[in-house]
Amino acid sequence: MSGGAPIRDFKDLEVWQAARAFRGEIYKAAWLLPELEKFGLANQLRRAATSVTANIAEGFGRYGYQENAQMCRQGRGSVYELRDHLTTCVDEGYLSPAEGERLDRMGQRVAQMLNGYLRATLARKTSPAA
Repeated sequence: MSGGAPIRDFKDLEVWQAARAFRGEIYKAAWLLPELEKFGLANQLRRAATSVTANIAEGFGRYGYQENAQMCRQGRGSVYELRDHLTTCVDEGYLSPAEGERLDRMGQRVAQMLNGYLRATLARKTSPAA
């Protein structure tokens, strides 16, 4: 969320918003997979994409900084899982290299944002005002 508006809900977090956009793109890609992959790889793509946003939301709702940080780490792990699945999609010819790269860049951006959010969360824990 830009402009210095207060963060009152996980939906206000820029990282959650970016992860939501990424999830939408992953869902679209999953629909493009051949029928034989609808249960396997497509399901894994959807589950991992949902895990990213869900972990950010769950972490936001946790009581302690360490719990929030752990949920962010789990979400970041799901981003990397997605990046690997996207590589599989390109390798198998299900996605073009250009589309795979576009989605991978989105995933990298979400991971970077999660790293920043994680640093900020842990910094609040150690600040005197916390």
